[in-house]
Amino acid sequence: MVDGLSGERVRLRLWRPEDREPWAKLNSNTNVMRHFPGTLSRGESDALADRIEDHFTEHGFGLWALEVPGAFDFGGVVGLKQVPFEAHFTPAIEVGWRLGPWAQGSGYCTEAARLALDFGFEELGLEEIVSFTVPANRSSWRVMEEIGMTRDPSDDFEHPSLPIGHALRHHVLYRIHSVD
Repeated sequence: MVDGLSGERVRLRLWRPEDREPWAKLNSNTNVMRHFPGTLSRGESDALADRIEDHFTEHGFGLWALEVPGAFDFGGVVGLKQVPFEAHFTPAIEVGWRLGPWAQGSGYCTEAARLALDFGFEELGLEEIVSFTVPANRSSWRVMEEIGMTRDPSDDFEHPSLPIGHALRHHVLYRIHSVD
């Protein structure tokens, strides 16, 4: 298991017990969670942290804690994970992120996502990595495009974990392939 990745300004590292409090604060923030079905309670946030840590144990990679030395110890998560549902593009590995307001808008997500992509292609030998979000989440679209991902609108899909008719069910899909 890789315990961390470092860039010029950011560090992706394994989770620490003290990360759960800012993680819960992030997950209870209505602005951060506006593109998700809802905010999370402390118990739901801890359960999600448990699943993230279990993913590391099972796969050797996952959603690392984002740290910016000298600025904050925990800014959210960035990393790779198995897509946990069936769709026309699965099985697949997703690059994903969720950042607190204190970590947004400074390019940290883009730098960290590039580290995750490099790890996926160079260390895991992946041929493709995907990312997806709701159409309204233009900030995530921007990160996906800045890290070199592309979108074909015919790949967009209805998220199977959300009920038909749910306002957040439609998702855009971005992809990036390794450059052997």
